[in-house]
Amino acid sequence: MAEQYPDTPRTQGSSVFLCDSESRGISGSRSLYINHKTVYRTCAFVMEIYGLIGCPVEHSVSPIMQNAAFNGLGIDATYCGFRVSEDNLKDAVKGIKALGIAGFNVTIPHKESIIPFLDILEEKALGIGAVNTVKNVAGRLVGYNTDGRGAVIPLKNAAGLDGRNVLVLGAGGASRALCHALLDEGVGFIHLANRTPERAESLCKELMKAGGSCTTSGLSKRELAESVKDVSVVVNCTSVGLYPEVDETPFPGELFNSDLVVLDVVYNPLETRFLRDAREAGAETIPGVEMLVWQGAMAFEIWTSKKAPVELMREAALKALGEGGWK
Repeated sequence: MAEQYPDTPRTQGSSVFLCDSESRGISGSRSLYINHKTVYRTCAFVMEIYGLIGCPVEHSVSPIMQNAAFNGLGIDATYCGFRVSEDNLKDAVKGIKALGIAGFNVTIPHKESIIPFLDILEEKALGIGAVNTVKNVAGRLVGYNTDGRGAVIPLKNAAGLDGRNVLVLGAGGASRALCHALLDEGVGFIHLANRTPERAESLCKELMKAGGSCTTSGLSKRELAESVKDVSVVVNCTSVGLYPEVDETPFPGELFNSDLVVLDVVYNPLETRFLRDAREAGAETIPGVEMLVWQGAMAFEIWTSKKAPVELMREAALKALGEGGWK
């Protein structure tokens, strides 16, 4: 049967269960949480099904957030998490088409490897080389990437980005998506600091080819102290500080200052040590849940062509994370 997420809010009418390859429940069935017991209703065959594929998916807040949006707008749809191993990705995509699943998000480790199994790539996803959102359009799967824009929106809302210089920690997939979105916003230059210089240099060349200005360095304290002098925005695109390693940080706290705007893509815990150090230095901080909410809101709008209820999605995500059920 469907596996219930641990410690999730028991909201009447919510479909917040985990569907994976072991599940034998009815796809699309709604569930009621009453006195901590799950009672299934009859499957609504007109219901549209959305989901998240990745491995793992148990930690994800997306089902809580997206189902809150569907319920809030009265849309007859449900969103589930599907655990899909790398070996089963091709078959999973075939199954999605066969079942008529309306759309889905993609998380690690499939954001790049899913591309050969899609029919169409939106321009931004093609340029980034990664997909985090897919829409089923009459049996054809169209891939999008909302990750970078999801990080840029809260940064832009906080202080604007035109002409600003940005220090980005990390040079992986999250960094790549963010940096391309930063170029679209007209930033002055991007400095990439990464543990592996070769990877940073490769991404830097890609950004310069796209018309950006970019420099690179390692992550030593000396190098970071030098690079932070010339920027007004710092973004952590690494996984350092993610639960349970909550005392870790990729950036020495004493290097922060009150002129900085600081974003962490890590959303669990809500305030990482990276953000706490920045806040204590007087910097303006933006938690990773903001990126989560905005990339999810854009996915919702791609699927439904309706304006996403951002505040409702944020409230649901914060409640789930605050209750500690997503560690």
